[in-house]
Amino acid sequence: MKPHAPSEVRGDFRSIATRVPGLGICEHLPRVAQIADKLTIIRSMHHRMRDHNAAAVEALCGRAPTQGDVTFLVDDANSFPNYGAVLSYLKRRDPERLPHVALPHVMYRTVKLPGQSPGFLGNAHGRLQITDDPSAATFRVRQLDLPHDMSTNRIGTRLALQQVYNTHANSLGRHADAAAAGRNYQRAFDLLRSDALRTGFDLSQESASTRARYGHHKHGQSVLIARRLVESGVRFINVNHRQFNGGSGSNWDTHFDNFSPLKNTLLPPADQALSALVSDLDERGLLASTLVIAMGEFGRTPRINKYGARDHWPDCYSVVLAGGGLHPGRVYGESDRLGAYPAANPVTPADLAATLYWRFGIDHTMLFRDHQQRPYRLAEGEPLRTLFAV
Repeated sequence: MKPHAPSEVRGDFRSIATRVPGLGICEHLPRVAQIADKLTIIRSMHHRMRDHNAAAVEALCGRAPTQGDVTFLVDDANSFPNYGAVLSYLKRRDPERLPHVALPHVMYRTVKLPGQSPGFLGNAHGRLQITDDPSAATFRVRQLDLPHDMSTNRIGTRLALQQVYNTHANSLGRHADAAAAGRNYQRAFDLLRSDALRTGFDLSQESASTRARYGHHKHGQSVLIARRLVESGVRFINVNHRQFNGGSGSNWDTHFDNFSPLKNTLLPPADQALSALVSDLDERGLLASTLVIAMGEFGRTPRINKYGARDHWPDCYSVVLAGGGLHPGRVYGESDRLGAYPAANPVTPADLAATLYWRFGIDHTMLFRDHQQRPYRLAEGEPLRTLFAV
């Protein structure tokens, strides 16, 4: 926030003190203010994509889309894979590998937002997408349901028959197609018999006080599931807060009447869930080994528009990090006096991508190739090593 900026910049909200001396935060994030000593805030994130779709690729893949800043951009078979797909591919030989998970909905902006697919790595490295509401009494993960007349043993028998078919297909020269189908069938079977996944989604194992701590709303219970999935061994989880198109109520694209939905609808559940997650992970001894990232695809204009709101602004915005070996209670980077552009230590999504892969022990300079054999460096930025204690 810029509490001393002109009124057309600072807006209706005031800044409050946090547990970090000299660090202020929005008054409608009081719980986050109380855990600020566990956070690292990047204040100089920036990129060039001004449209939601292209900016989503920056957020979910850590790079600009090759097509540029295109309205209604969609993924295709040659798109760069998202973080979860890359981790799935690089850890594909791990016998305990679980899929990356996204919940509680797919993100749309008329079309499905790009950056949500495995791209050129293929569907074998796609995410497990949950679309049911974890706060509902009837919540279940339908992808893990077996048909009424089917058991895991019977599915295993069918899979064995499929492998016999694959062997025959190989002899007829259709090796690649058969192998790909076999991998997909095996992945589906592994999901169905995964006790770790089932446990991760089972909120009945949580106490009433813990569920209340995260909030009895879709976002809070989704974030609680994310914590449970971390405990189950899932390496990467996306929790999407508010649908863009197709959902009900307010979303973060506040071109009109910015302050009322932020105050009453958007910030309270975000404040409750993020503070609960960071504190809960810390209390369970999991925060040091879990990197939490809270971010959007871009920021909003420094100056309030004529509708009392703010428009798209990728030129400078903030990202909140916690855990993963970070030096906590720090601010990295600065914006100018209006919060319009980085003034010190500019950071790009590519730098964040390089940092994420580095923390997973992955060489961010390694090359990937798409179906046309075009080479791509895994991350085009550099790790933010000074943010971390180890």
